[in-house]
Amino acid sequence: MTLYPVFLKLRGRRVLLVGGGTVAAAKLEGLLAAGAQITVVAPDVSPAVEREGVTLHRRAFRPDDLDGVWWVVAAAPPDVNRQVQAAAEARQLFVNAVDDPVHASAYLGSIVRRDDVTVAISTGGRAPALAALLREALDAWLPHDIDTWMAAADEARRQWKERGVPMDRRRPLLLETLNRLYESKKS
Repeated sequence: MTLYPVFLKLRGRRVLLVGGGTVAAAKLEGLLAAGAQITVVAPDVSPAVEREGVTLHRRAFRPDDLDGVWWVVAAAPPDVNRQVQAAAEARQLFVNAVDDPVHASAYLGSIVRRDDVTVAISTGGRAPALAALLREALDAWLPHDIDTWMAAADEARRQWKERGVPMDRRRPLLLETLNRLYESKKS
């Protein structure tokens, strides 16, 4: 299966989270960090899901829960995830069914975040533990001062655009810019 990786801007957008247990609570953290407007639907909701700013409906999932939603996360038993997937498919919405790849049309990666740099690793839902191990390795490998790299790259890009530097010339110039940062750090 070939996946098309994408990063979603969820700030201020409605997101439905189906499920109220520990798995849902773990997904809730990332959704809150992204600034999503979250509605949780589940008959039973753990205290970890009861958060300020989260709308709770303590009941079973209904297809109309998807009305006006941009993104769906199903963190429920497979029979509920199947219902969510069918309703989402009918509305042409992507759904991430947590640890249930059969009922998912989107897969969340294992994520490393440093400032504005986000790296995600996906195994297409087949081996989440492998993705987590790879995430740990990348986290150890990425420089901790990557915000300095970002600032230098952002400034260089702004200058190149002003000067009309062609895209095919920018990558070697970026490497030179980053090497100068590296060299000045060594001195």
